[in-house]
Amino acid sequence: MPELTIDGKPVQVPPGATVLDAARELGVDVPALCFLEGYPPSTSCLVCMVKLRGSQRMVPACGTRAEDGMEVESETPEVHQVRRTALELLLSDHAGDCLAPCHFACPAHMDIPLMLRQIGRLDLQRAIVTIKRDIALPAVLGRVCPKPCEKGCRRGAADGPVAVCELKRVAADADLASPNPYLPECSPQTGKRVAVVGAGPTGLAAAYYLRQKGHQVTLLDKQPEPGGRLRCQFSEEELQRDVLDHEIQQILRLGIQTRWETEVGQDPSLDDLQTGFDAVLVACGKIDPQRVRQWGLEASPRGIQVDRGTFQTSRPGLFAAGCAVRGQCLVVRSVADGKEAAGAIDRYLAGRPIHGPGRPFSSRLGRLEQEELVQLVQIASPAPRQPLPSSADLPVARAAEQAARCLHCDCRKLTQCKLKRYAERYGADPNRYRGPRARFQLVDHHGEVIYEPGKCIDCGLCIEIAKRAGEPLGLTFIGRGFDVRVGVPFNRSLQEALSRTAAQCVAACPTGALALREPPEA
Repeated sequence: MPELTIDGKPVQVPPGATVLDAARELGVDVPALCFLEGYPPSTSCLVCMVKLRGSQRMVPACGTRAEDGMEVESETPEVHQVRRTALELLLSDHAGDCLAPCHFACPAHMDIPLMLRQIGRLDLQRAIVTIKRDIALPAVLGRVCPKPCEKGCRRGAADGPVAVCELKRVAADADLASPNPYLPECSPQTGKRVAVVGAGPTGLAAAYYLRQKGHQVTLLDKQPEPGGRLRCQFSEEELQRDVLDHEIQQILRLGIQTRWETEVGQDPSLDDLQTGFDAVLVACGKIDPQRVRQWGLEASPRGIQVDRGTFQTSRPGLFAAGCAVRGQCLVVRSVADGKEAAGAIDRYLAGRPIHGPGRPFSSRLGRLEQEELVQLVQIASPAPRQPLPSSADLPVARAAEQAARCLHCDCRKLTQCKLKRYAERYGADPNRYRGPRARFQLVDHHGEVIYEPGKCIDCGLCIEIAKRAGEPLGLTFIGRGFDVRVGVPFNRSLQEALSRTAAQCVAACPTGALALREPPEA
């Protein structure tokens, strides 16, 4: 049996095994996009490259036989750079979004497409869970948010954006009206105590997420009741006070302690709070720079000077967010600040490096041409945008119809895409070799499987699977050179080509090129 080493670790494999087999025997995750166990290697993606120390050659692990005495390097900066370049070359020709445009337009970065799919399935219970992962006050924001997410909605260029905010409000109202409104689980008590100064949208959101992390939270506000600017900035018609009170109550139900009619600055001072708590967040709304200096903090023209990525002030353990930092901002931005500041504070309390939420990896299509947009609209509900009045007796089916207008711009295989997973791991830049964007295209969208040729990396796995299964028609490579793509022979349909192996081909596809029309629940 051949014995070789990978990064200095010895391993024995059966005769005929590959370097990839040896790596997997050791538990080394060598990336592979075009390889599937049981099928011959095509060595086309070049993402599984390793280095042979003796010859100093780079070779594909999936197609290189393991030999006795071979010394292989896999986890070195040089090998990682080669893999990163291979991934970036694949991404340069990738015509697809990982995350939908509405994700980036929403300051809270909520998973809007998932919420819409859940509402479209009449599953409001799961929808509120999705919403509250990122937005602590959805019933409030469903009424007063200026809807930046809808400005980013691609359907707006066709026949009007999806009613994201109204649908969020429908799910939130249904939850509040239920006998047992959703209450997230909290982690075990950490023993850490956090003071949150200000019970407006930023402070409430921060308290909500900090409590879920297991920290003991105390909300302090100079007013006799929580809500901050939400109580004075909007009229009763715009934001009903009973809705505001009910939603705030859901946050306090997590076990958050409160101290109303308490003005921080004199009694207690910030020094007092920092002595009595492990961390302090200042979220008191717009604050005059002179007052900031009186508190002994660095001031900016807009308020408290902080590190914008981590919300840290010049004092260790003291954070600030929302209008206290920005001077003024949208309520949704304040709520997002509260969530992000809670994450930074949680890392601080755990003794981990403090950093901001970061920007998720995403290949992005950008603006679609009209003929491309038409294809997306064809797979969504043809219903026109209609208002969803704030009413307890609103038919859920009407909300579901409006949710079904979503074009599903996000990737249908977001959590299964190997190209995305490895691009994230190796820090691949999807724009490094970006040239003219490949044309966005949908094929056979009327069946259970949707094919997007612009996401195909020509690995050929679906072709081999169909061939081995004896598909009467199957798939093949069509075209030449850079224009080659997987397709159906004789201009027949994808349903005819994959009459037996559709699910198997979807599972094997390393990208979102082949995906189920209705992806499984995330």
